[in-house]
Amino acid sequence: MSAVDVKQAPATTLGRAGAEARPRDKTSVWQQIWRDRIMLLLILPGVLYFILFRYLPLLGNVIAFEDYLPFLGFTESPFVGFANFQQMFADPAFWQATWNTIIIAILQIVFYFPMPIILALLLQGLISTNVRRMIQSIVYLPHFISWVIVVALWQQVLGGSGIFVHTLRDWGLPAVNVMTEPGFFKPLVTLQLMWKETGYATIIFLAALLNIDSSLYEAAVVDGAGRWQRLWHVTLPGIMGVVILLLILRLGLILSVGFEQILLQRNAVGPAAGEVLDTYVYFKGIVGGQWGVTAAAGLIKGIIGTALVIAANKFAHRMGQEGVYN
Repeated sequence: MSAVDVKQAPATTLGRAGAEARPRDKTSVWQQIWRDRIMLLLILPGVLYFILFRYLPLLGNVIAFEDYLPFLGFTESPFVGFANFQQMFADPAFWQATWNTIIIAILQIVFYFPMPIILALLLQGLISTNVRRMIQSIVYLPHFISWVIVVALWQQVLGGSGIFVHTLRDWGLPAVNVMTEPGFFKPLVTLQLMWKETGYATIIFLAALLNIDSSLYEAAVVDGAGRWQRLWHVTLPGIMGVVILLLILRLGLILSVGFEQILLQRNAVGPAAGEVLDTYVYFKGIVGGQWGVTAAAGLIKGIIGTALVIAANKFAHRMGQEGVYN
């Protein structure tokens, strides 16, 4: 470009060329931290919680490979390799607890997991806002009641001196104490979970339903879609991402079926029907002092949960869903 051409070139063109020629200013890491300091301070308590109560305790899994003694500590306890795992797998109580845990987990996924979705859909269909709020307040309430009170309430209804037994006797039928019958234990704890947590779990699904674009329903109505067609083709696809996400997270906790709830009722039905992995770890480890064996059981439970989350997440990606992570 000649000198005359440079003089005749617009100033904006030369300014743009100069700006492109200069290197862009890069923000350092510390500058970014200082810029986002308020946001980082807000998430700091959550980060500290996961570090202190989730990640640091993972180091304690070394107990599974030691003949751990509390007064010797992690470093001085003798290393035994996989002896704890061999002892655990040879224990019939472990397999009984595993079988009970799997059955209860399947019942919870099949019967409890869909209930918040169904309740959220029913609440969304209510026209009156006041009625919807009243029902929400009623169904949310059991979540804030402790399991001790919940079990006591169910005992008063279904126990040996409860209303149900007295009603059966008045009708001339044989009285059945549901709370102490081993065959009823697994459906019973599932029903208790449904009664206590279904209402509170609907919050997430109600939020997902409110996030669906209303224009989709309007277009469906214009196309002649009925209520069930709108439900199947608009509502369910709109919340499917949330459903898949929560299902994957639920699979990660599939072997944790409620320690406090089952511990309160285990003795009433006996270990054969009421023992699960969490109570097995408690009675064998904390009460019985077999730290290494129960640490091995907890490690196996964590590995299975992690594997289920990874497998379910990959399956969700193949089905076109986002899943928990990419």
